[in-house]
Amino acid sequence: MKELGRPGLGLFRQREGARADSDHAMAAVRRGAKHRARVARASRRKGDVQPDATTVDFDRPHLALLRAPQHPCPVPKLSGQITVATYNVHRWSGLNGRSRPDPARAAFVISEMDADLIALQEVLRPLRGEDPIEVLAEALGLHVAFAATRAHKRGQIGNAILSRWPIASVSMLDLSYGRLEKRVAVAAQFKNGSGEFDVVSTHLALADRIRRRQVDSLLEHPRLSETPTLLMGDMNAWRRCKATRTLDAALRSHQNLEWPASFPSASPMLSLDRIYSRGVHVLELSAHASRAARRASDHLPVVARVKLPGRD
Repeated sequence: MKELGRPGLGLFRQREGARADSDHAMAAVRRGAKHRARVARASRRKGDVQPDATTVDFDRPHLALLRAPQHPCPVPKLSGQITVATYNVHRWSGLNGRSRPDPARAAFVISEMDADLIALQEVLRPLRGEDPIEVLAEALGLHVAFAATRAHKRGQIGNAILSRWPIASVSMLDLSYGRLEKRVAVAAQFKNGSGEFDVVSTHLALADRIRRRQVDSLLEHPRLSETPTLLMGDMNAWRRCKATRTLDAALRSHQNLEWPASFPSASPMLSLDRIYSRGVHVLELSAHASRAARRASDHLPVVARVKLPGRD
């Protein structure tokens, strides 16, 4: 694996094939969670009010996190060719989604990809204890933005963006057009010597009709229509519907690249995870099918080499 030279990266180095529950990467997270649980129980005995779904409305889509690392690594100029990726981490719950969340599995996959910008979906932030996405971002020296989509029994679920470079601004587009599937797109804006470009992380609906409305909302957004943009995420493009055809025509027709299969990760057949672009040229596109990636989530990450607009 390529040496990244980032502070704290040793947290996520593990021998492939080792059992996830023996991984020490998130030991500090688990200790913190147990401590906070003990404090919460003691507080409840005293009658204190706890921040749960009855006192705080966690179930409405909202921007929840924008954070810079305390010890960022030196980074090259934001220009020329960079590596980007999209990854549905399946609530940190592994291949079948039924095991206890273990962020170390997906964290290791993220570290081995060594991408510059990463869009994440189905990120779980627990209500109590240490936040895995913050721990991961700090360990890799990355900036992070997170938008919560909905409440889960274990915390909040949503989309995130990890970046080597500082995020100039962040916004969120609520794509919830039905009661059953709450969805959002989180967009991070970056500035370089040639101007601006955006990175959008989203997770579209399963229903064709809803997904079509979500695609229309994304394409009509002024940032996406006027600014060079990478639209990355789990598009749920399980068949060629109107939403898929619209995205292909608007954002991919000039790339001449085939979508790699990314789902299910153990034996990929469907190209659900995609990287679309406008004003940013996609040079290479592939699924990251390492041994660790085939176990860490039900989706494989998709990685692209892209060329940013402007001078190198």
